[in-house]
Amino acid sequence: MKNNFPILESERVILRQFVASDLENVFKGLSHPDIIKYYGISFDSLEATKEQMEWFADLEKNGTGIWWAVCSKTDGTFIGAGGLNNLSKENRKAEIGFWLLPESWGKGFMTETMPLIFNYAFDTIGLHRIEGFVETKNINCKKALAKLKFNLEGTMKDCEVKNGAFISVDIYSKFAEK
Repeated sequence: MKNNFPILESERVILRQFVASDLENVFKGLSHPDIIKYYGISFDSLEATKEQMEWFADLEKNGTGIWWAVCSKTDGTFIGAGGLNNLSKENRKAEIGFWLLPESWGKGFMTETMPLIFNYAFDTIGLHRIEGFVETKNINCKKALAKLKFNLEGTMKDCEVKNGAFISVDIYSKFAEK
């Protein structure tokens, strides 16, 4: 584990670097039908999930983003993952991503955790814009982004194919405070 990896904390959560022992929980999340329903990737085995763990590490190594394991501050239990990818230092922007294990849904963890990531993105990395791309039918995510004061910029209609059908994607943005 790198010594300089940023650890972020709030009242109830700690965001830390992924470690090898997180593999099972990442698989649990990214194979769960309720999570992957609107998520861009999924895995059908622990072995396949190693690809995701490599992706997390590569983001840091290549400077194209940073993702954290989201854990309970009380007992260290893994509850989800969140971070930034498609980071462009030249354009001072990145894309936000986030998911929680279902047992942590509806408890305010997303709205507690996301500002930690925003603050890091704006204050430490120096980003100006954070983008969110959300499937139009993902109502819960859209509600959470509204609570977090994201702006809906528009909808890309029928822009991707998922499970053999076209889907539309809404584009959201949040800007650094001036």
